[in-house]
Amino acid sequence: MSLSIARYAAYSALMTTQTQISVASSNIANADTDGYTRKVATQVATVSNGTGTGSAVTGITSTVDALLVKSLVQAVSSLGAATVTESYASQLQSYFGTTTGSDDDSGTSIANTLASLETAISNLADTPESATLKQQVVNSIDDLAAQLRDTSSQIQTLRSNADQEIGSAVDSANDLLATIDDLNDQIIQASSSGNSTADLEDQRNTALQNLASLMDINYYSASNGAVQIYTTSGQVLLDSSVHELSFYTSGTVTAESTALSGISVDGSDITSDIKSGSIAALIEQRDVTLPAAQDELDELAVELAATLNAISNAGTAYPPPNTLTGTTEVAETDALSALGTLRVAVTDSDGNLVAYNDYDLGSYATVGDLLLAIDGMNDVNAGIDADGHVFITAEDGDNGIALGETNATAGGTDQGLSDWLGLNDLVTATGASDFTLSSSLSAASSLLPSSTLDMSDTLTVGDQVVTEGSATIAQDLYDALTGTTTFDAAGNLSSRKSSFASYAADIVSDVASAATRAEDTLTTKETVKSSLADTIASQSGVNVDEETARVTQLENEYAAAAQLLQALNSMFDSLLQSVQSS
Repeated sequence: MSLSIARYAAYSALMTTQTQISVASSNIANADTDGYTRKVATQVATVSNGTGTGSAVTGITSTVDALLVKSLVQAVSSLGAATVTESYASQLQSYFGTTTGSDDDSGTSIANTLASLETAISNLADTPESATLKQQVVNSIDDLAAQLRDTSSQIQTLRSNADQEIGSAVDSANDLLATIDDLNDQIIQASSSGNSTADLEDQRNTALQNLASLMDINYYSASNGAVQIYTTSGQVLLDSSVHELSFYTSGTVTAESTALSGISVDGSDITSDIKSGSIAALIEQRDVTLPAAQDELDELAVELAATLNAISNAGTAYPPPNTLTGTTEVAETDALSALGTLRVAVTDSDGNLVAYNDYDLGSYATVGDLLLAIDGMNDVNAGIDADGHVFITAEDGDNGIALGETNATAGGTDQGLSDWLGLNDLVTATGASDFTLSSSLSAASSLLPSSTLDMSDTLTVGDQVVTEGSATIAQDLYDALTGTTTFDAAGNLSSRKSSFASYAADIVSDVASAATRAEDTLTTKETVKSSLADTIASQSGVNVDEETARVTQLENEYAAAAQLLQALNSMFDSLLQSVQSS
């Protein structure tokens, strides 16, 4: 070997070792950097005309297993969905409360509030003339109404939060697509210049994982090193350019909100294509899970309102109120479609009869026809107010109006006339969100229907036709609440027959079970993701101790190469001086 070749070999060894030291040092410095993988400088021997001339570094690469990375991306997507689902399920469970408390305290659920109402009504049935017990019943109904409204509002707040989070997640997804697109350009440029792309690929893999945590994706590497990204159904998200996701957040979300924004790309709705990641879970919560919980709550509220009102409309307060005003909006021309007998009675403040009349409901074609007949009765005014509600009023302000019915139905329903018109309602409700105690009862608990009108064949003026001590209505309310009611299928609950408290407990149980499943799923997904991450780390992660030892070894090799080069340079100088002196 010539002296010049030996010196070049020593120099190349010096440069190669320097590069190896630089790579190992970078590994140590970035050991804690998220997504960083161990880099390796590929070293080869150089040969010229069959003679070894040293060594060279042909490239710097990472040791990442592409298939493992794809598996990790999928696991991250599943974990993103599970994290959102567990968070929302936990919040929803806290809003519904528990049926049993700790340290012997009572639970906080609607089932417990219903049980308190049952107790208040039972007490009233034992002492129906008690003003204090009437107030307790009214307070219990008001508490239940407030809890139904609050729980409904909390469900809709969660839906609104999910809607807002979808918008934020879509913005993040678009930012990540732009980041990956930029990294693609940098990787293509670095590759064409012969520079290492390993660090850029690490950054891109991290961005891919972050994108996958938002939504499930498929991605492929092109021949130039760039990745192309698609939805799982094949909709392009990134090829030569970014195809942004489009989504519009809603200003207000209520129980009636159903047509909320979906997600589209290039004008195509891809909402149903997104099946994993936090975006998919948020859509599921907003459009399926939370509406199902609302449906269950609404079924309870509607059945409860119908039951309470049907019974209260069969009764009257003692003393009867001066005016009865309905809650159902009607017009005079509306068909009555009624059968049975309606008795309208005017009483004094002691429940003694002033006047009465019986009406054969089948004789009247329209609501206006019946009201005209009632208005023609002595001491009574009847009509429809500006809000479309029927009113029946005793002309003398000291007198009251009491209603009674025999086999009556109206409006083509199985409701009695008073119930159909809502003349003596305890509550109003189209669902849980607007379940409200009657405004008249809020003002005066004495108006709680607790008695019934005497329905004897004939009555005599002066007879007591409404008594203070009747327990009929309170007992009927208690029996209806604790007895069997038929509930339609709603949300995740099938149709069933149960008491109101039992149905409320079923709702709480359904929400609690969902929270438990979500927690278990999250634990499983975290384990899978952690296992894959650990596998990749064991293959591609940086072991600081090993890299430190390698740096020490390389420094020794560098020093040896430097000494060799120095010796060769001395020999070369000596040879040169010898030639010059001869």
